[in-house]
Amino acid sequence: MTRPNLPNSISLFRVLVAPVLMVFLLVELPAGDIVALVIFAIAALSDSLDGYIARRRRQTTVMGAFLDPLADKLLVTAALVSLVSLNRLSAWVAMVVIAREFAVSGLRMVAAAQNVVISASKWGKTKTVMQILAIAALIVEPRWFRPTWTLGGRSITWYLVMLMLILTVVSAADYFWHARRQLAGAAMAKSPGDSGPA
Repeated sequence: MTRPNLPNSISLFRVLVAPVLMVFLLVELPAGDIVALVIFAIAALSDSLDGYIARRRRQTTVMGAFLDPLADKLLVTAALVSLVSLNRLSAWVAMVVIAREFAVSGLRMVAAAQNVVISASKWGKTKTVMQILAIAALIVEPRWFRPTWTLGGRSITWYLVMLMLILTVVSAADYFWHARRQLAGAAMAKSPGDSGPA
């Protein structure tokens, strides 16, 4: 049995810390929210690290292609479900974000079956950054954010969550729009009447 390479090990680390994150968020422990924030921040930052190392060392593998998005989805889902349980986030907002993540993953699987690669877009990357900021703010809100810190009668975290929600929808629409064009192009390339390369 081959040993997992470093990028895959980092992705596996994110998979394993997802339930640990939930424990520190949901169980009443001293400074549990701070520990949860550190865990979430390290895991979120490692998302970029494993991809960079895989490309730099040319260690891109099928296992890595499976583990990396799985780790992302589990980490975000664990955080959102925990925040809903703590009444810091509306369930419908969490559902929209989680549904988007799995819908885009499904889209990539369909595209991969047609030998089409759906690359990360600027909207998707911006969404990820805002997602990390919003979740991090919600984790530490009771400890670090004062109730008087409002703008237009809304808390700071409310605006972060709304931005996250908007970018979630916009990035999903962007992915599906470009995927439709790419899949249509791939279908035309494979059509029997095409004399060009498939």
